[in-house]
Amino acid sequence: MIRSPLLSPPPLPSPPPRRDLAAASAAALLVLAAVLIGRHIERTDHTLFADWPPLWASWGPHVGPGTPAALTVALLTVGYGPVLAARLPWRALLGAAWATAMAWTWSLALVDGWHRGVAVRLTTRYEYLQVIDRFHDIPAALGDFTHHILLGSPDHWPPHVAGHPPAATLTFVLLDRIGLRGGGWAGAWCITVGATACVAVLVTVRRLADEDLARRAAPFLALAPAAVWMGTSADGYFAAVAAWTVAVCALAVTATTRRRAGTAAFGSGLLFGLTCYLSYGLTLVAVIGAGVLLLGRNRLRVLPFLAAGAAVAPVAFTLAGFDWWEAYRLLVERYHQGAGGIRPYGYWVWANLACTVLITGLATAAGLGRAGSALVEGRRTLPALWRYGSRGRGAGAREQVAATRLALLVLGGLLALLAADLSGMSKAETERIWLPFAMWLLPACAFLPRPRVWLAAQAVLALLLNHLLLTGW
Repeated sequence: MIRSPLLSPPPLPSPPPRRDLAAASAAALLVLAAVLIGRHIERTDHTLFADWPPLWASWGPHVGPGTPAALTVALLTVGYGPVLAARLPWRALLGAAWATAMAWTWSLALVDGWHRGVAVRLTTRYEYLQVIDRFHDIPAALGDFTHHILLGSPDHWPPHVAGHPPAATLTFVLLDRIGLRGGGWAGAWCITVGATACVAVLVTVRRLADEDLARRAAPFLALAPAAVWMGTSADGYFAAVAAWTVAVCALAVTATTRRRAGTAAFGSGLLFGLTCYLSYGLTLVAVIGAGVLLLGRNRLRVLPFLAAGAAVAPVAFTLAGFDWWEAYRLLVERYHQGAGGIRPYGYWVWANLACTVLITGLATAAGLGRAGSALVEGRRTLPALWRYGSRGRGAGAREQVAATRLALLVLGGLLALLAADLSGMSKAETERIWLPFAMWLLPACAFLPRPRVWLAAQAVLALLLNHLLLTGW
């Protein structure tokens, strides 16, 4: 019988609720400061290139066809999500989480209507579908790819094509080749695949920490404010591929047989290689993956298979004529040719974190505080931390170990995000760019008591953002 997380004691000594409110309040103040200071900078210096900093958005209260559906999904998830997450069989829970994330993302996207919300998002002058006709000969296009990155080059690529390795563009080229043409199909692909990211995170949490914690996190992953952007850019698709890279790695390091471990590790390596050719910045997924390896029992056994799988995409693209390192060097140069070279690092290095608050919600800020407490408390269980399952220990000790392991997983996501921030290559637009890292902060909500209250706060934030702002992505 599955023990209900709602009826079981918390996995660690519970900090006072006022600490949760303090963490959430601090996060809200960070957002307020980013808005006020950002608007002042943009009015006076015009260097942020954002109408409603720290987001790439403009003020525009509106409702749309997706509004009733979004409200319905929010109410049902807040009302029944925690209970169902506790009681459903595990596989049914995964299906329900994906379905909820799909419904939430679609309904939020359709607040802007089918045309603006889905069909044209990936067809603008910045986007991938602008260059479909230039990939009739895929090997030739790959071999010539780096010659069109810089702004001064002939027929330079649109910003998102130039800003990503070619696997991103090739995804939409291949969709076009099989008959799924146009922005509608591209948007549907990103939403459908992107919604699986929450499933990948749940699989990882269950494998590396504890099923109860995964169940507690499920409603927060399905109803994340990040869905506002998961459904409006290709970064939702990238986030899912990155999440499955980590999830399959977790399956590898916890597998019970050598064959399963090797197969899963090779698959994780394949996905990691693909991830690196979807977005340069997603090489930082390796930080999260390193944490998974440390928390698993097969870490040394799976490394050769991981490396072999990870080599496949680089070898294939290199043989096709695409030089990843040269392309990244040229991208850095182009980044500084455009708005990236003008936007002030001193503002965005902290305002980007305000963007993270908006995509993960105030509940995540409170959850991160509790994750920090779990790490502090976990020092007492360090000898057992690396022994998967902690067999033979009391229930309280097992829960403490599971909480510490989850906190370490969340810490990996936070470290990857901070590395991206400090790099200076993520000045603005991180509400979409950092989706692959933000997904790994959301499981911290599993530590929170009174989940319905925090879920309601998450839903209200997402609904306000989507109905008061016209997001650029």
